[in-house]
Amino acid sequence: MATIRIPEAEAASNFAAVMSHVRAGSEVVIERDANPVAVVRPATRQPGLMLSEILRRAKARGSQVTLDEGFTRDLEDAIASHPEPLDPPAWD
Repeated sequence: MATIRIPEAEAASNFAAVMSHVRAGSEVVIERDANPVAVVRPATRQPGLMLSEILRRAKARGSQVTLDEGFTRDLEDAIASHPEPLDPPAWD
């Protein structure tokens, strides 16, 4: 991963450029007076777990969790009630 160092004033005046570097896979170190004040890097995605793995882990911890007959129906109803993608929050 490439590291780019930029002054705080430049990051503030051209944040779009900072994000462009981050989307390209670079880490951006934002500095004031040559001292790092922040690091912006690409987010790491955590892979999702299969339901079977979640249940295995729950059992390993001694959980008594069970999935009743209505679980699948409830889950399908929840998904069907919101088929469009969720809109992320708008940041000021």
